[in-house]
Amino acid sequence: MPYSDFSLEKVKRTFELTTSETVDLFGDVPDLECSALLREILRYNVPLALASNSEKARSEMIISPILIDLRRQLKEGINLFSGIEFDVDSERGLNGICDFIISNSPEILFVSAPVITLVEAKKENITAGLGQCVAEMLAARIFNERTGNEVSTIYGAVTTGSIWKFMKLEGSVISIDLTEYYLKDVNKILGILAMGAVSQPIDV
Repeated sequence: MPYSDFSLEKVKRTFELTTSETVDLFGDVPDLECSALLREILRYNVPLALASNSEKARSEMIISPILIDLRRQLKEGINLFSGIEFDVDSERGLNGICDFIISNSPEILFVSAPVITLVEAKKENITAGLGQCVAEMLAARIFNERTGNEVSTIYGAVTTGSIWKFMKLEGSVISIDLTEYYLKDVNKILGILAMGAVSQPIDV
């Protein structure tokens, strides 16, 4: 059973999780000013991505540039992986392809612990992607623990490219931000994505 088979209800029941739903969960996180380059890329790419209205176009034209800008601003202190197999525990359904993985590791040829953030791309329905993203976050925690790189908080995002919803996993509690962020909030989106990275030992 791959990650995509998990609904939020199913992942909660299977792994005995509880949810905490909060408005502006990340409201106090400072913005990270996007680069002029990202601003120009989004200005040009967004109309193309939205016109084609495919998940692949949104991933390539909107999400990837944002994550690449994040890596550049953090001085290559994080690494990005896109569309990669992340098989951690197939017996429990924690296997399959993750749209985007952010790791706090110098390795760029393969995923190494610690994995700190998972970003799941969806064409339209963000709510339907929450369970899948939570399953990937659980897999990341197990993956980290196996290598002795325990991270207390794993972050996740489900996005259409133009709309972003964020979560965090701590212990058995998955906290979901009920606030949705839009591309006009790209500085806030970058700030929340950076939060997980800078809370780890990265020279920024």
